Amino acid sequence: MDLKKLLPENGPPIEEVSKYIEKYKDEIIVIKYGGNVFIDRNIFDNFITDISILNKLGLSIVVVHGGGPRIKRELDKSNIQTKFIRGLRVTDKSIINIVESVLIDFNEDIVSSLEKKSSRALSINTKKNNIITVVPESKELGFVGIPSKINIEIIKDAIKKNIIPIISPLGLGGENKTYNINGDIAAGAIAKSLKSRRLLLMTNVRGVLNNKKKLIEEISSSEILDMIDKEIITEGMIPKINTCLDAINNGVAAVGIIDGREKHSLLFEIFSDKGSGTLIRK
Repeated sequence: MDLKKLLPENGPPIEEVSKYIEKYKDEIIVIKYGGNVFIDRNIFDNFITDISILNKLGLSIVVVHGGGPRIKRELDKSNIQTKFIRGLRVTDKSIINIVESVLIDFNEDIVSSLEKKSSRALSINTKKNNIITVVPESKELGFVGIPSKINIEIIKDAIKKNIIPIISPLGLGGENKTYNINGDIAAGAIAKSLKSRRLLLMTNVRGVLNNKKKLIEEISSSEILDMIDKEIITEGMIPKINTCLDAINNGVAAVGIIDGREKHSLLFEIFSDKGSGTLIRK
């Protein structure tokens, strides 16, 4: 395999890449692609390039995507106001139909973009190959679900054929009704079911910052809990961190929070000694 041809010039050093290909060759890496930054097409294209490179290097990659900004755009077009409770969108019948169609569109966009780069990918959503069964989160939230069961056979079967599973954060509940799932929670549930080596949350922040706003490169779960107690980590970051802690307490070796706006942050996180963003270990 000619790494020089495959890797971008501004990516991680080739000698480090070889070492990490070996390290991850029999492991699964779950990547959550979300955050408000991803409406930017250049960032999207960079992400597609990186995923395609990982796939061509023979790594077993599973992608779970969000879609918050796209959903908001569609709801605004229909003049639908939404309410959030504990950071989750209250989702009634009219909203769930829009959410489902936006997420499936985005899902297919990712699949076809990867196929243009000669990487095969599989759409997984509530209309095609559904793998997530949910229970409702709470009555007040409407069609918002928590994963109760993940059918990992579909994922494993795709990986065996070197096909990248692309998963929408949607699931089916009672009477086969569609439910929206918080993207991080969906990714965490999938990573736990697969006992993946890594869960990487790509977002629009640099990672976990200390009280001087400096990036923390690696941290343990007890140090993170201490930061939440001291209110150094607050608000929107807390649900993300809870997903990370839940994953590492349930079979995932480590979780990275990385900045999707940085070029090739994914390749640097997986293939370089320095990494990118914050790595959380047990």
